[in-house]
Amino acid sequence: MEKELTQKPINIIKVVLFGPESTGKTTLSKQLARHYNTVWAPEFAREYLQKKWNNERKTCEADDLLPIAVGQMKLENKLAKKADKVLICDTDLLETKVYSEEYYGGFVDSHLNEAANKNTYDLYLLTYIDTPWEEDDLRDRPELRLEMFTAFENALKKHNKNYILLKGNKETRLQNAVNAIDKLIATSTNLNLFSKSLEK
Repeated sequence: MEKELTQKPINIIKVVLFGPESTGKTTLSKQLARHYNTVWAPEFAREYLQKKWNNERKTCEADDLLPIAVGQMKLENKLAKKADKVLICDTDLLETKVYSEEYYGGFVDSHLNEAANKNTYDLYLLTYIDTPWEEDDLRDRPELRLEMFTAFENALKKHNKNYILLKGNKETRLQNAVNAIDKLIATSTNLNLFSKSLEK
């Protein structure tokens, strides 16, 4: 199980869209992938839970979180090989962990907890709740958006994650995200050049 939840090592920049439902994460993931001519890792939970709803008329249960986490990491590891310099992730296991804590009375599967703490990303883009709520089969708790946002931000602070807060319209969010990612790319390029010069 530990192996299935672990990132495979690869030398690219990994960026995570992080935050509550209906805050523009998927839209921004697609925009960033297009901007950097790279791939993005969709949220595995969406497909998994939509199938469950269509087939059983049931929403997410605590037992679903581990299969969702495994599916997410399988997807991320597969797409990371196809990424060019940057991989955009629509979610990560820390997000799954936050949902587990908030929806199931603080419960988090030990395997999920360990992997969420161990897997690393270069930047988190925390999306604020200043976007319209869009209803669908899977989304709930529109009245608790601020509480959920606070839970996500607290998780980033608790785990000392590198993050920026994105607010405003789509154009503003995209520009601020690009500015932050460009800095990472520049730093990474400079480090690689420095390493190569040391090898000579």
